[in-house]
Amino acid sequence: MTAEFITAKEAAGLIEDRWTVGIDAFIGFCLADDILGEIENRFVETGHPRDLSVFNVAGIGGDGKGRGINHFAHEGLMRRFLCSNLSLANRMYPLIMEDKVPTYMIPQGVLSHMMRAITSGKPGVISQVGMKTFVDPRVDGGRINKAAQDIAPEDEYRVECIDIRGEEFLFYPAVIPDACIIKGSIADDDGNISIEKEAIHIEQYEMAAATRNAGGKVFVQVDSRVPSGTIHPQKVAVPANMVDYVVVGSPGNTGQHFIDDPKILGAQKGRHVASWCGDVRIPFEDIQPMEFGLPKIICRRGLFAMEKGDFINLGIGISMDVSAVLNEEGRIDEISSSIESGVVGGVPAPGIATGAAYNPSAILKQPDIFDFYDGGGIDFAALGAAEIDEKGNVNVSRFAGKVTGPGGFINISQGAKKVCFMGTFTAGKQEIRIEDGKLNIINDGPYIKFVKAVDHITFSGEYSLAKARKQQVLYITERAVFELCPEGLTLIEIAPGVDLEKDVIGRMEFRPLISDDLKLMDERLFRPEKMDIHLKDPK
Repeated sequence: MTAEFITAKEAAGLIEDRWTVGIDAFIGFCLADDILGEIENRFVETGHPRDLSVFNVAGIGGDGKGRGINHFAHEGLMRRFLCSNLSLANRMYPLIMEDKVPTYMIPQGVLSHMMRAITSGKPGVISQVGMKTFVDPRVDGGRINKAAQDIAPEDEYRVECIDIRGEEFLFYPAVIPDACIIKGSIADDDGNISIEKEAIHIEQYEMAAATRNAGGKVFVQVDSRVPSGTIHPQKVAVPANMVDYVVVGSPGNTGQHFIDDPKILGAQKGRHVASWCGDVRIPFEDIQPMEFGLPKIICRRGLFAMEKGDFINLGIGISMDVSAVLNEEGRIDEISSSIESGVVGGVPAPGIATGAAYNPSAILKQPDIFDFYDGGGIDFAALGAAEIDEKGNVNVSRFAGKVTGPGGFINISQGAKKVCFMGTFTAGKQEIRIEDGKLNIINDGPYIKFVKAVDHITFSGEYSLAKARKQQVLYITERAVFELCPEGLTLIEIAPGVDLEKDVIGRMEFRPLISDDLKLMDERLFRPEKMDIHLKDPK
């Protein structure tokens, strides 16, 4: 079987009204943006395709402006939306918050595994990932807005709680695609697809296989076309028999990414960073150290909770820079880092390049890494936190008028043996000086993050404490460190120079428990020079 080579405009013309369409990408990586852009153009011009049911596994906000899922931010184009994350999907927020599109969010790893379930004819995914969080049907059932909540109980997207031999699980029903849109690096004339130049390998094969077995159409955008037989068989990620249509991308949407930030790209300009896909290795010394400030203090404190040989995961935001601190301290080779995109080893790329890594040791497929995560393979995880409450619950999925979603946060936070939630103690404009190894809080942030009850439960303190394997949970800020104990959220450290009542407890909506052995945070955290830290030996 051979695929048909067509233009992006022709591809958009083949998408029919009311189809269920899967879109694969990871933020700005593996993004078939020519096809998505032409679907938008066609809808604006003709009103079709309309009433699509759209799903994507990871966040595909692209640049936060017009790329990725932002192309679909038109009333009438979608009739419902299922995803895990909407970071940088700024144009979508009004449609969702104004209830124009019923929207559902479930964990990224579950959606990734759902592609396999569809392929093999299973009814969906059974997992304990998401128990006691907002995706649990006893909470919100993954329904993000009122439009989704108003749909009848027989809605096919609803999550169910089931009993298997006396133990509770969640059942996530399969979503059957009529079409999928994926991206590769190279296609040969037959339609065999290689992803060898991509910075990450997500679920291109799984989504194509699921769509093909469901009787749908598979659309692939690639960077280049080569003669038949010139792609090595071991580099074929999606065989031609699973591909219906291939689009060779335009210059503006060709390559690994669309990033132009010199702080991210360094000396490797253009749309291909060779060290991200393993074509070259760069000296770790070329990676810029993190600027000294509050985020660096927080990341440094996380290193005290690590052990040599840990397999770690670093989330988006402040926590991602833990790798930069490890590298600066010369300890990056003492751990093995990973990203939920499937990248293992190296130093994770920052900001909009989240998902890639400089000098990775392996690039796995996203469903594979989530198998390992869900089974407890993470020794140490560092994640962000928008809100924290007295029960130890954490919210990162809905706050400040946005529905960013959990992404892989639920899989990672529930599966890790040790998890550190990292972020500044308050939010908003603030003036905090670091002087002589101490914090001097001049003007505090106006928004309180330690609240009586979080608006959305993305991490459940109750479920964490109930687990038999005794997960260790820390909450690290620039001025205080807390631990989740059976008795409740407990303050265990405060920064030098900080007033306990005024700067910590006075800036919380509840009074935490205070350890009988309350300590000062290590003074080295608050000085600009390297800490010369040594990771703990494993117990």
